Amino acid sequence: QVQLVESGGGLVQPGGSLSVSCAASGCPMSFYFMYWFRQAPGKELEFVAAINWGGGTSYYGVSVKGRFTISRDNAKNTLYLQMNSLKPEDTAVYYCAAATQYYSAKDAPDGMNYWGKGTLVTVSS
Repeated sequence: QVQLVESGGGLVQPGGSLSVSCAASGCPMSFYFMYWFRQAPGKELEFVAAINWGGGTSYYGVSVKGRFTISRDNAKNTLYLQMNSLKPEDTAVYYCAAATQYYSAKDAPDGMNYWGKGTLVTVSS
């Protein structure tokens, strides 16, 4: 059983930056492909980014590519999402998730083994 706890959410102005983290416990995070998703009010869950077991390969959703960076530190059992050039439409609850394999953006929401409870990111002036 893996427990995932997100942190670092908050209020940031448009154009600003914010980093959120996800601490894993219960099992080495290195066993899992790690993901970030988000859900804005009244909208469906959206794939944000994914990173492979060793951290050498990453994948991004179209709406965040070039602005967000996913990374992981397996020694610290921690996943990160660095968000730059934030826009009001990035406002959402951000969730980290773990899976034993890679899933495409389309299939990822149904393939996750574990989910965190989320952290709220609000982009507003």
